[in-house]
Amino acid sequence: MSLYQTFKSSRAADYSFYLIALVCLLPIISSPVALILGFILASLGLVPTQFNLAALTKKLLSYSIIGLGFGIHLDQAIEASQQGLGLVVGSIFCTLGIGYLLTKLLRIEKKTGHLIAAGTAICGGSAIAAVAPAINARDDQTSLALATVFVLNSVALFLFPALGHLMEMSQHAFGTWAAIAIHDTSSVVGAAGAYGDEALKTATTLKLARALWIIPIAFLSALLFKGDSKKIGIPFFIVFYCAAILFAHWVPDLQPLYDQIFMVSKRVLVVCLFLIGSGITVQKLRAAGFQPLLLGIVLWLIIGLGSLAYIQFF
Repeated sequence: MSLYQTFKSSRAADYSFYLIALVCLLPIISSPVALILGFILASLGLVPTQFNLAALTKKLLSYSIIGLGFGIHLDQAIEASQQGLGLVVGSIFCTLGIGYLLTKLLRIEKKTGHLIAAGTAICGGSAIAAVAPAINARDDQTSLALATVFVLNSVALFLFPALGHLMEMSQHAFGTWAAIAIHDTSSVVGAAGAYGDEALKTATTLKLARALWIIPIAFLSALLFKGDSKKIGIPFFIVFYCAAILFAHWVPDLQPLYDQIFMVSKRVLVVCLFLIGSGITVQKLRAAGFQPLLLGIVLWLIIGLGSLAYIQFF
């Protein structure tokens, strides 16, 4: 047995994983770097297998988003939601409509194409996970859609902050763009957090307003595909996020505590991106395939460029 194989099978490999996860709590590690660190460990086979990584990531992400709610002022949340509501609704239905046409044009399975379109339109993996059981999608169709969104989310985490600085976008404009054009909530808050606190607050508020459409779109999907609407999952963390905003508004004397919760939540989000990176493997990237990935890219370009044009010129 080689030295690497010995290390890989030892407890030291697990300790290394946990140590790097803790280091991601420090300000020296950015969201993109955390994602890369996780991917490197996954590629080397150094990710512990004794716990459910996906379930842990989902819980941590939910808790950290709720924590962010304590740092967002109610009037800012209302203003951001009102200003971006039309863009949110318009982008969702345009993406789903264009996704339907492109699915037929590219001759992709209807359910796979719909899952990719739903993930692009609403909130990536969460939307796919909610819509898949509602339309009775097979595991391979769901996995293919998740892999496609996974790839584009990883690219967005690096690409969007760089483009935002290149175009000298304001914090509010970038936060709005990230909330509309990036799929998963984790990548939205990761990219916006790297851009600035104001961008993060705007992006989080709008992104969760967008995520609320999971429920009606899942019901509509169940009707269109004659699936089971009883299997739709409700994202309750959004309710607790709103409750955190209201609590901070009604009890303003604890503002120093809210500021600390907000800062800790930002760092926990970076750990979430490390865990997400730890779940990305070369096999998953290959599984995306050419046509589904092409569908995801075209939809992403349409929603990204369309929302950018709207924000910049209107």
